[in-house]
Amino acid sequence: MSEPLRVDKWLWAARFTKTRALAAEAVGGGRVTVNGVKAKPAKMVKPGDELALSLGPVKVEVIVRDTSGRRGPAKEAVLLYDETPESLARREAYAAQRRSEPRPVVREGSGARPTKRDRRRYEAERQERRGA
Repeated sequence: MSEPLRVDKWLWAARFTKTRALAAEAVGGGRVTVNGVKAKPAKMVKPGDELALSLGPVKVEVIVRDTSGRRGPAKEAVLLYDETPESLARREAYAAQRRSEPRPVVREGSGARPTKRDRRRYEAERQERRGA
């Protein structure tokens, strides 16, 4: 059985945040709950604890499988937790929604902003999609 570990350090080791400071900020900002209770950065987590993370546009729910203070490769990081089926379904639905949204029109040959003509063409195409 693994030793308990600070929640901010675990989030960093499990690669939910890029830095430990960002993990501590997320926990301190109330975007992380441990077993249904808002946590502080020093809250200790152990295997079996349920974490709910609001770190992006989708709320992620995981169950701690193991603890590690070492930030290893992504293949090792995913072994530290199990994501709940509901959370996986939410993330997949969000990804499908993002794929179905139209992308902004970019002029060929340059990374510049669209011209007035391009923007009008883009808006017309968008209106057609909504009306059809």
